[in-house]
Amino acid sequence: MPKQKETPTKGVKDEKFISVEDALKQKTGKVALRGWIYRIRKQKDKIFIILRDSSEIIQCIFSQEKFQKEWKDIDKLLNESSLEVFGVIKEDQRAPTGYEVTAERIEIIHYADNFPINKDQSPEFLLDVRHLWLRSRRITAILKIRSTVFGAIHEYFRSKEFYEFHSPIITAGAAESGPTKFLVDYFGEKAYLTQTWQFYAEAAIYALEKIYTIAPSFRAERSKTSRHLTEYWHAEVEAAWYDLDALMELAEGLIKQVLKRVLEKNQKELKILERDPAKLEVSLKKKFPRITYDEALKFLKEKKGHAIKWGKDLRTIEEEKLMELFDTPVFVTHYPKEIMAFYKPRDRKNPKTAVCFDCLMPDAHGELIGGSVRDTDIEELKKSLKSFGEKIEDYEFYFDINKYGAVPHAGFGMGVERFVKWICSLDNIKDAIAFPRTINRYKP
Repeated sequence: MPKQKETPTKGVKDEKFISVEDALKQKTGKVALRGWIYRIRKQKDKIFIILRDSSEIIQCIFSQEKFQKEWKDIDKLLNESSLEVFGVIKEDQRAPTGYEVTAERIEIIHYADNFPINKDQSPEFLLDVRHLWLRSRRITAILKIRSTVFGAIHEYFRSKEFYEFHSPIITAGAAESGPTKFLVDYFGEKAYLTQTWQFYAEAAIYALEKIYTIAPSFRAERSKTSRHLTEYWHAEVEAAWYDLDALMELAEGLIKQVLKRVLEKNQKELKILERDPAKLEVSLKKKFPRITYDEALKFLKEKKGHAIKWGKDLRTIEEEKLMELFDTPVFVTHYPKEIMAFYKPRDRKNPKTAVCFDCLMPDAHGELIGGSVRDTDIEELKKSLKSFGEKIEDYEFYFDINKYGAVPHAGFGMGVERFVKWICSLDNIKDAIAFPRTINRYKP
């Protein structure tokens, strides 16, 4: 057995390696490729290797006649062994990607052990070996789309002249009412992992006016649903002088910008995931409907036979039934004030409701974005906090923000993994992030 190379950069001199994707575009002639064995099939006098790199897969054929000296070494190769392959590419419709390489030379970089992932593995096992399952074509495709999503979010907000603003991950208290906080021992003091940047962002708009971020958020919710993570990436925005209509326009534009970029850059990945691009294109072409909470209850009762008492929040089942009536995202506005976060102000026209929205997604993917105008009335804020049983003294710095030149402002938060889940039509949000964190999982 030849000595394995210490690193794949020690290839044959004067060879120019190209990606598998570029080789497929080249179609004919000599190629030099490097990557990992995705699949291997051995015959008496031929070995078929499906080579993968980050761009694509391609079939490489090794004949015993041509590789007599190396045949025993090639025959010992297993899935995920790393190689450099030199040969001639030609079209062959029987091959997985329509082309194959007749190998002329091979450099074995590393002999892999028996790869633990085979067909028909359970979802929990695949999460246990997530560090290896990332290599699958499915997860790789999702991660490429995820990268496009992040890039498009940055692109959109910067094109709107928003500043990127960063807030602390370790905070002194909550932003959302309730006990869903992760406790941190901060040198003997109690601190918490952030749930949202909102309070810090509201302070910052008095300096920068229009700001956004994409950062981790943490919710210690004991939820085991297919759309909850305890650690997720949060795209958030806060803007001075914005009202609810302007905020919804901004949110709709964001969704459409991201979809546009994914459809431009990730057709191959959508095909791997068997996601019909036409399902996404609909949301580019149509204006997103805007309905009130009251109208949502009416639709549910009259069109779905599902009656909801006024004042109840929409649960997953109600959101899914409502969205069966639509093929694009929908903004539901003016939820009951009493079930909303303390910082969402009462609507002056209807004080029983708050000036807020949820953006719900079609195909049973639930809420994507939650947003609102922010209340600047300190006494109203205190009143709301007391109704939730919160300690007023914990929010003194937040009240301080509104003592000096308070202006109308608004903001929203979007769970990026939920967006990826919908774009890719995933059954579970766990596949929308490389290493998911849930109530029962914090490793690998």
